[in-house]
Amino acid sequence: MSTATQQPAAADADQDKMRWPVVGVLSFGMINAYFDRVCLTIALPVMVQTLDLSPTQQGIALGAFFWSYTLLQIPSGIWVDKIGVRKPYFYGNLLWGVASAATALTTGLWFLLVIRLLLGVGESVVTPSSMRYIRMHFDEKQRGTAVGLYMTGTKLGPAIGLPLAGYLITTFNWQIMFLIMGVGGLIILIPWMFWVKPDDIAAISRVEREELEKTRPQDDKLQEVSTKEILSSPVIWGVVLGTFCYMYFVYYGMTWMPQYFGQKFGMSIKDMSWYGGVAFGGMAVVIWIGGAMADWFIGRGYDPITVRKGFTILGFSFAATQTLGAYVDNTDVMLFVAVVSMWGLGLATANYWALTQTLIPGGSIAMVVGIQNTAANLAGIVSATLTGWLIDQTGSFDMPIKTIGFWLVLGILGYIFLVRRKYAPQPKAA
Repeated sequence: MSTATQQPAAADADQDKMRWPVVGVLSFGMINAYFDRVCLTIALPVMVQTLDLSPTQQGIALGAFFWSYTLLQIPSGIWVDKIGVRKPYFYGNLLWGVASAATALTTGLWFLLVIRLLLGVGESVVTPSSMRYIRMHFDEKQRGTAVGLYMTGTKLGPAIGLPLAGYLITTFNWQIMFLIMGVGGLIILIPWMFWVKPDDIAAISRVEREELEKTRPQDDKLQEVSTKEILSSPVIWGVVLGTFCYMYFVYYGMTWMPQYFGQKFGMSIKDMSWYGGVAFGGMAVVIWIGGAMADWFIGRGYDPITVRKGFTILGFSFAATQTLGAYVDNTDVMLFVAVVSMWGLGLATANYWALTQTLIPGGSIAMVVGIQNTAANLAGIVSATLTGWLIDQTGSFDMPIKTIGFWLVLGILGYIFLVRRKYAPQPKAA
């Protein structure tokens, strides 16, 4: 065997040893990212005592993060595809950690807006970088578990972050809370820089080489799929629709569900926070279970696309049971479906992300993840705004709950009719 052949093989072996610890770092990174998204929500009632912010100004401050974060998803994905995951993830984490800590220096609305916009800029590289790393280092039989472990961070973040932020504020003050949250998150940069090696963008990853060897003659050469071909595929639009519908429910849970518990069931702040934590904590467990179960079926020869679509549709269907809360008056039933429907949605989480990686060529995956995450965060803007408007118009949570059911059914239809193997963009032989 030639030295040139041995070197890539040795590099692949070294990367394989660390890929699961790196996924652990990525999951912790997402927990930290969601800390930063919810800590301002807890701090604002205290901050307004000195900053004199009106409710409208508070809403603008809460939404500022999503504007820069959403706008930069696609550019960040293209950047990551172009230079690799190592440096973008490092610089992004550094920026958002500093911005989060600097929130402690806030003296007024404009300073707070700039800080929240910078926070969105820093976090914009996280999901494209993370998904590209997983796509390039995990094969189909393990990808659901890897994505599931990574995505649990998006639910553990709110489950842990809300009570943790409250504890730090009541024990110290809101300035100390932001300093601890911001500086503490930078710790992950140490293992990241030691464990993750620079990408060889010109080379195909080991995972892709193995996948191509199974389906293509060895003398064929891979020709990259163009952005135009990807965007013209019904798959990407089905994925965008499904992602929006999924995240509409998730962001409702992060923004309005605690108030639903308070208004509908007369819960105290402590009880509201506890039930919200149970909903997201249980969802985090189900995310991992759903990803691992799908991998188990795929490892035994079942078709990956069929399996992952099945789990995704099943998760959306379980989540849609929350609509029962608008049609029954039994308190126990309403509370049960509000919490358990979010658990059920966890069956879809790892699998709808992994399904995107299965159907889209790896060389463009960060750009596609950027598109997918843009849809996800547009859902955050729409969900928070539309839910508030519907409550103002109707005086209850019934219509917002029915609206969630509408989006979830629309997402199911998108996965059934648009996200199909025959519509997937395919690399062509040179």
